[in-house]
Amino acid sequence: PAPAGLPGDPDPEEAVSDDSSRHGGRVRGFPHERGNWATHVYLPYMAQEEFLELLELLVSRARTYVPSLAAMEEFHLSLSQCVVLRYHWIEPFVRCLRERLAAFHRFFCVADQVKVYTNQNKTRTFIGLEVSAGHFQLLELVSEVDGVLEEFDLPTFYKDPSFHISLAWCVGDLSGRLEGQCLRELQDIVDGFEESAFLLRIQWEQIRCKSGNKYFSFPLR
Repeated sequence: PAPAGLPGDPDPEEAVSDDSSRHGGRVRGFPHERGNWATHVYLPYMAQEEFLELLELLVSRARTYVPSLAAMEEFHLSLSQCVVLRYHWIEPFVRCLRERLAAFHRFFCVADQVKVYTNQNKTRTFIGLEVSAGHFQLLELVSEVDGVLEEFDLPTFYKDPSFHISLAWCVGDLSGRLEGQCLRELQDIVDGFEESAFLLRIQWEQIRCKSGNKYFSFPLR
């Protein structure tokens, strides 16, 4: 989508309830405060029909180990943690990102290694596809995004990131059930999927920043 405009006042959407029952039991990484906008920089992945077929196979098998597992509805590869921006910082933050990312070209990476992740406070578990080729370009992007975050005194990305596309999630730390035998079965599904080699070689064409309910797009050259 085209970059969202920035009206003079924060949208009513920002007055959000912290009732976890309204969003599948997920718990916020930080408490909501009016005027604070959760912000995230990432590479969006537009799922093709074949990718959704692979996803269905993986989630169906994984649910035999963790029945509460839910498939993701949108897919991306993170270039930042979720950080908090004050409303008046959004416009200069996006401007800095646009300047730092302007020189980057489109590139490919391969995301074909199934891996289990938990978030930092162990309240959610994820199944993801880890990148096995394309780390160099991703690290270059993260370096530029980190530079912007540092300018605004915000936390930078993880020191040794495991770049991945999350496929499914559940509440709580259920990594013990998903690792081992389940993980091996999921990798076998990926390796044996007819379209896997084509599907999981991904060309990145744009970077996005989501801040609250606003989206900003930075096309790669």
